[in-house]
Amino acid sequence: MASSELEDTPDEHLKWMRQAMEMAEEALAASEVPVGCVFVRDGIIIARARNRTNELRNATRHAELEAIDTILADPALTPPGLLATGAYPLAETTLYVTVEPCIMCASALRQVGIKHVFYGCANERFGGCGSLLGVNNSLEHPKHPPFNATDGHCREEAIMILRRFYVTENANAPTPRSKTNRVLKTDIPSRVSTPRYK
Repeated sequence: MASSELEDTPDEHLKWMRQAMEMAEEALAASEVPVGCVFVRDGIIIARARNRTNELRNATRHAELEAIDTILADPALTPPGLLATGAYPLAETTLYVTVEPCIMCASALRQVGIKHVFYGCANERFGGCGSLLGVNNSLEHPKHPPFNATDGHCREEAIMILRRFYVTENANAPTPRSKTNRVLKTDIPSRVSTPRYK
């Protein structure tokens, strides 16, 4: 079976999302917002990353951008001169990420020509793949090709790991708020509607 056929099976999506969830767990252990991702090309993970914004004190160090930087820095993954030709370095690459890419990351993904994005849960505050804005397929971004974004893979797990983070004390906050009375909610509402930009 060809790798493009493999990427379209539910078992393959689950396999890669589980790898992204492992990166989210690593982020949680490092006191970062628990978002993790893997970039897959030809049935192989070519990069994996997690949020590092607190660690690096840099708000742009989202999981997706961390992985993109790794890919672009590796000549084996992005041959020298490729970008100069106008080719998109991730045109044959699929991203699996635990949370919908934010507007910043969705724009970066479009600029590098990502093929497809699969994500766990929606990002209702900053989502760039339909929850807030549809950067992934907006006609107002005509220079770079649109990409498809599909939600719902490991959705419950992605929501729960975020909840686990947000009930803990954030030692990195300028003025940490006490969360001793917070209780971890385990009920997850079903999706009410599909984002309008899908």
